[in-house]
Amino acid sequence: MTIATAILTIVHLIMAVALIFLILLHSGKGGLGDMFGGGMQAGGMGGSTLAERNLDRITVVVAVLFGLTTISLAILLGR
Repeated sequence: MTIATAILTIVHLIMAVALIFLILLHSGKGGLGDMFGGGMQAGGMGGSTLAERNLDRITVVVAVLFGLTTISLAILLGR
């Protein structure tokens, strides 16, 4: 295993843990999101708050990076 593969594997694992944590933070039925106030939304509140939109954006960026590291590892380890 080369150093590049080892570093990419570590980044991949960090992205995986971050993605799990970010998904659990989203408001829904139970989970960490409700623990931090995500379940406090009333039915009359339309639209999402700035914090929810930023959480969505961060989750998408981490998911894309996770996908890129997955493809990169597949290419590097497929040789």
